[in-house]
Amino acid sequence: MLLAEEKLNPLVPPIPELVIGTIAFGIVFVVFWKKLVPSINKILDERREAIEGGIEQANDAKLEAQQTLDQYKAQLAEARREAARMRSEAEQRGADLIAEMREEGQRQREEIIAAGHAQIEADRKQAAQQLRQDVGTLATELAGKLVGESLEDHARQSRTIDRFLDQLEEKADATAGTSGAAR
Repeated sequence: MLLAEEKLNPLVPPIPELVIGTIAFGIVFVVFWKKLVPSINKILDERREAIEGGIEQANDAKLEAQQTLDQYKAQLAEARREAARMRSEAEQRGADLIAEMREEGQRQREEIIAAGHAQIEADRKQAAQQLRQDVGTLATELAGKLVGESLEDHARQSRTIDRFLDQLEEKADATAGTSGAAR
């Protein structure tokens, strides 16, 4: 009965099968240990090295990118400073140019005013001279008609005209002096 019970127990294998199974397991284990484990370890080591190398490359790339970004920011800041300096210089040059143009305009205005005064004075003198001649001619003609003789002698005519105009100027100056003193 013991044999029948032993044969019926599915959990306990027969000893020859147990020995053969153990030997087969040992062979498979040794082959696995000698051949597959080193290959698997080698592949895992290569993969780990590739991953670590990739991480190192990524860190290097990140560091390089950060350095490039820092350089870009520094160049951008320098460009902004340069632009501000150039803008400041342009504003200063513009202000200098405006001041220079104002001075030039003031100088030209003063020259034009001086030239205008000189022209007015020349025109006044010319008008006074022309008026003297016209008044002299008219006075000579009038005197000639009053006296009844011709005063065509040029020297006499000039002396008479000059004397007459001098008297008129003296009267005008005296009148201007008294009216100026009354004010």
